[in-house]
Amino acid sequence: MKIVFHGQNAANFRQGFEQLVAPEHQILDLSDALDQAGERAHYETADVVIGIKLNDSMPVPSQARLFHAPAAGTDAVNTTLLPAQCTLANCFGHENAIAEYVIAALLMRHVPLARADQDLRRQRWTYWAGRPTALRTELGSQTIGLLGFGHIAQTVALRAKAMGMRVHVANRSPIQHPTVDQSWTLDALHEFMGSADAVVVSLPLTDNTQGLVDARAIAAMRADAVLMNVGRGAVIEEKALYDALASRQIGGAVIDTWYQYPTPTQAECAPSQYDFAALDNVLMTPHMSGWTSGTVRRRQETLAENIGRLSRGEALINVLHGPR
Repeated sequence: MKIVFHGQNAANFRQGFEQLVAPEHQILDLSDALDQAGERAHYETADVVIGIKLNDSMPVPSQARLFHAPAAGTDAVNTTLLPAQCTLANCFGHENAIAEYVIAALLMRHVPLARADQDLRRQRWTYWAGRPTALRTELGSQTIGLLGFGHIAQTVALRAKAMGMRVHVANRSPIQHPTVDQSWTLDALHEFMGSADAVVVSLPLTDNTQGLVDARAIAAMRADAVLMNVGRGAVIEEKALYDALASRQIGGAVIDTWYQYPTPTQAECAPSQYDFAALDNVLMTPHMSGWTSGTVRRRQETLAENIGRLSRGEALINVLHGPR
């Protein structure tokens, strides 16, 4: 089969891929713009496309039997443009890394190691045991709220339970799970938002989730609560989030998924039209929560597994849309 890795994002999973698939497959690397000699023809005749986007400005991969996103999100893939015989699949493998990120970010609020280190270097014993003003809080006494209960949230719940936290969940369908202490469906979103000390959003971006966490949902949160986004930026309404932080309506935010991103022609950009960087109650990271060597390896293994299954005529895994 002809397998094409389309664009810079897919190229992240390219190194060493030959060792994971049968040697008879042809593997090609294509640019984002598909404007190099022969690239358009290779894209149109590929059996497998590995990439993150498909839109009206691009050629149609008319021979493809599998369009495989190398990540979880497929919101940039217009499924109406996929040929009738083509299956759309995605990859996970990032849940362990994101769960570590979530716990690390929350621990920073309760165990101020960096501040204690900086102060002691200046001979300031800020957190010295025995001082009533030096008392810290404990993560284990907190309640974490998980908006969505997919791969990421389920792994976060396990880590949170290990820390002694209570776990609350809001999900489209009812949840019964050994790690969950209380759950709500999305029609009770505001009650859920007010039940936790930290709310973690891990939902994918769909027509139903875009802007789901709006000004009213944020207003329902506790005054000292933290809102964290490791799903998709637009699930939390951009202006509502900025206004809530700027006015200190909530305790703070940890934002890893954003509203504006670099492009192949613009390597750097602001992550939002609003000046989040000027706020001191937000921790900003550049969509890094799931990006580890382990994530890359696990996603490569998923890609290779599905290519093997396709060549053997077996059922694929992680299927989002089957042939029409």
